[in-house]
Amino acid sequence: MKPLTFFRLQTREEVLAHYRKFSPLGQEEVHLLAAAGRITAVPIVVPEDVPPFPRAAMDGYAVRAQDTFGASPGLPQYLEIKGDVAMGRAPTQEVGPGEALRLPTGGMLPSGADAVVMVEYTAEHPNLTLEVRRAVAPGENILQPGEDVRQGETLLEAGHRLRPQDIGLLAALGIISIAVHRQPSVAIISSGDEIVPVSQTPGPAQVRDSNAHLAAAQVKENGGTPLVWGIIPDDHQALKNALAGALQEADLILVSGGSSVGARDLTIQAIEDLPGADVLVHGVAIRPGKPTILAEVGGKPLLGLPGHPASAAVVMHVLGRPLMARLTGLADPGGWGGTVTAKLSRNLSGASGREDFVRVSLRQEGDTLWADPILGPSGLLSPLVKSHGLVMIPLGVEGLNRDETVMVQLFE
Repeated sequence: MKPLTFFRLQTREEVLAHYRKFSPLGQEEVHLLAAAGRITAVPIVVPEDVPPFPRAAMDGYAVRAQDTFGASPGLPQYLEIKGDVAMGRAPTQEVGPGEALRLPTGGMLPSGADAVVMVEYTAEHPNLTLEVRRAVAPGENILQPGEDVRQGETLLEAGHRLRPQDIGLLAALGIISIAVHRQPSVAIISSGDEIVPVSQTPGPAQVRDSNAHLAAAQVKENGGTPLVWGIIPDDHQALKNALAGALQEADLILVSGGSSVGARDLTIQAIEDLPGADVLVHGVAIRPGKPTILAEVGGKPLLGLPGHPASAAVVMHVLGRPLMARLTGLADPGGWGGTVTAKLSRNLSGASGREDFVRVSLRQEGDTLWADPILGPSGLLSPLVKSHGLVMIPLGVEGLNRDETVMVQLFE
């Protein structure tokens, strides 16, 4: 066995800097229907103009703008209605001087017309005379070719998380196959003699394996595929074998438990004994989550999570999420969730020498959004369930004051 790595707390920024060692995963082609939430691997260039033809932006009448000049409710202009433009068909009639064609929203603008007068500003008379009560300018109420997007422009950069609106525009462009980064497969290993499966009734001094299910849900939430490896006892060789096997199958390894300093700290020793292992971090200056481990084994990241459920959840949110963002190729890690500003409802004291992540619930009171701290030991899950996000007390700050405006990192 190798000697244990020296335990030195690193800041969150130092931990995030280590992520540059890990490359985004390779790319694959997915169908448009399966592309939502995936991360683009290459820029997407517009293959054609949208719209491809001039089309009506409103229900109304295709006209020559000059024929409407001077029209008002008290002094309307009168045009001859020559027929209709059918949806989905190219117009067969032209608009001549003093003429109009009925044109629905999205319909193709007929030749001769250069504007659309909205139906609200018109009235039809029985002799097919159109009364126009408002003048329109050339180009008014018309979507011109390429007004939405133009052929050749870059629509989406690489590293963009595809949203529903992106999918809609890609569909409009006829792009049905998208090059995206592969979703990371994440092996989740639970360690500890006190852990039992969730289907089992715990005996004295035992607890159900909630951490694995919590981590699996967070992995899915952040675009990964969880591989739950089960529970490994406090045995060095068993844990080492499990880690070695997981590294063969997964892109990222999560180990829950066994990351604290002490006589039963087998996780760090098992990692050290893996061929080519490099322990990058053994302890982070955050609360909760101090005993977090980060290692590189054969180019793959391994994240050791604290055993307490709330601590493990916070570490996954604060450190695991940006690590998965790196693997998925996401250019902006903030793409996996948002933030809001709120007023703090009570004073909070910080953790000496560490960034402190405090769980808060949000409450709207009039025009003010309040952040109510939810305090409790890191071994409890219910405070996490009652919270909507996290407020960070920065390193070196003694605390935050009531009524202070804070940034809340929202849970999904």
